[in-house]
Amino acid sequence: MDLKSVAYAHAAPYPTVEVSRSNPQYARAMLSNIGACNSEMSAVSLYFYNSLILRQAHPDAAEIFHKISVVEMHHLDIFGRLAHLLGADPRLWSSVHGRRTYWSPGCNRYPRDIVPLLENAIKGENEAVNKYRRQMQWVEDPHLVALLGRIIMDEEKHLEIFHALLSELR
Repeated sequence: MDLKSVAYAHAAPYPTVEVSRSNPQYARAMLSNIGACNSEMSAVSLYFYNSLILRQAHPDAAEIFHKISVVEMHHLDIFGRLAHLLGADPRLWSSVHGRRTYWSPGCNRYPRDIVPLLENAIKGENEAVNKYRRQMQWVEDPHLVALLGRIIMDEEKHLEIFHALLSELR
């Protein structure tokens, strides 16, 4: 894969980070996007780890994970800002049935071999896309829906990259 030609995020601009009004239900969803096990924080931390352990044996893959982690960090920032605008304290936690649970690196699986590592990343990206699509179905704030849709475009770009890298290795 020619790393110089890879785009790690979709070319479309991001919508403005804003909300129509404070909403505790939407705030909980955004907290889940930053601090649940299926969250941007999990992606950032896992891809950081992957970039470190792949650096010697697979330097191109390590660079890909590093660059994608930067995009995921941007998503983390967007969701954190949204949670705050919606009325939540944007810590790395999620709230389920009124109970707050802090994010933990224990959320991640840490395969060390390149193929299972890529399969794990693909699984996580698919779970994120499905989660954000489900949120788009019930959220009625057009600002949130637009941002979720735009972030999905990035996650789908990551899936393309991971699938291409996996097919090069097989």
